[in-house]
Amino acid sequence: MTNLELGYMSFPVLLLLIFLRAPIGLAMLMCGIGGLWMVIGTPNMFLAKLKTETYTTFSSYSLTIIPMFLLMGQFATLSGMSTSLFKAAESWLGHRKGGVAMAAVGACAGFGAICGSSLATAATMSRVALPELKRYGYSGGFSTATLAAGGTLGILIPPSVILVIYAIIVEQDVGKLLLAGFIPGVFSAIVYAALIIGLALTMKNFGPPVSGFTWRQRFEALPPALPIFAVVVIIIFFVYNPFGGDAWGTPTEGGAIGAFIVLLMALWRGMRWPELKDALIETAKLSVMIFSIIWGVLIYVRFLGFADLPTAFSDWITSLDYPPMLILICILLAYAVLGMFMDAIGMLLLTLPVVYPAVMALNGGEAVTAAESTFGMSGTMCAVWFGILVVKMAEFCLITPPIGLNCFVVAGVRPDLSVQDVFRGVLPFFFADAVTIALLVAFPSIVLWLPSLA
Repeated sequence: MTNLELGYMSFPVLLLLIFLRAPIGLAMLMCGIGGLWMVIGTPNMFLAKLKTETYTTFSSYSLTIIPMFLLMGQFATLSGMSTSLFKAAESWLGHRKGGVAMAAVGACAGFGAICGSSLATAATMSRVALPELKRYGYSGGFSTATLAAGGTLGILIPPSVILVIYAIIVEQDVGKLLLAGFIPGVFSAIVYAALIIGLALTMKNFGPPVSGFTWRQRFEALPPALPIFAVVVIIIFFVYNPFGGDAWGTPTEGGAIGAFIVLLMALWRGMRWPELKDALIETAKLSVMIFSIIWGVLIYVRFLGFADLPTAFSDWITSLDYPPMLILICILLAYAVLGMFMDAIGMLLLTLPVVYPAVMALNGGEAVTAAESTFGMSGTMCAVWFGILVVKMAEFCLITPPIGLNCFVVAGVRPDLSVQDVFRGVLPFFFADAVTIALLVAFPSIVLWLPSLA
């Protein structure tokens, strides 16, 4: 059996292990170790390669940003910032028809930015916003759907753990990926708000406006929510100095300062040692889990490299007699199908080792210039653009049946509603996401304008 055949055979074995409920990181690690052993052959060379890859992985400075972002999210969740953020958004938007639903989307975007987890954002904001949406007459299905869709926004707007993981796997600049996610994340929130406005204008008795907020109350609601926006701005300023010159620091340093600001805010709000201890322990658990997955993926990627499978797949993709943009759209549609049955991180980690080199080959290679490329962008910018597209597809899959994890999370907060009610309510947001993805594909400048300035 050739090395390439071994690479092909590893996929059904990997899928079988995942089907048997093995953690995806462990499944990839087992396939990678087994494949490297068969490809390299001699135990000494195999063990030396395994030792080198392990040390290289866990000594990477890029990985240190992940605990910072996770810690920031834990502090934000335990400090009650979600309530302040929703109240501020409600006071400024509630007077419009459908305004409370728009406030829920805006609060999800803001909280998700510092939380970094779609599931945590959906669960936390549901506890805060669902009672208000119910009180003002929004239907249960639409209320839960709004929060399920709004919860997805956090994995694009920086800081984003999944964008960091993508950057590490494909060996691209973390800072550019974080910058690139800001405008598409805000754009997605605007599309959701436009959808709510459209429904409010066309449907009777939909989202009545809320009266009673004075200008003084609106301005008084802003200070408790300002630290959230300050954290996002600080991280963006650290990645890219808007005043010219060198960046003020690395994304990791920006994440550390952001976590410190959120910690101070949490302490000011009354967080004490038990909550602080829980935040530190939970961050450690999540960090170890993510690091273990990344280790397993990178070992498996090295095996695929020895088997020459990414190159073979790239050659096959580029040999197809179809327009490159059509092939890219088919790849994104494949992600939509795959995301119906897998979680976002698992889906990306399983596919990127093979799909990413193929997309780069479609564009003309990682070293190609914008003038010579297929998609009209350099190899680096194509990597950034594709990263935002696949992360947006991961958002899309979080509200897609039958898995749609965000829908299950929100349904758990409203036990009087079934998951089917949530999936029916989320259908308009499903189409809104499809429109957003189509626009990001058709107009790459939405993604690339901000990182092109860095």
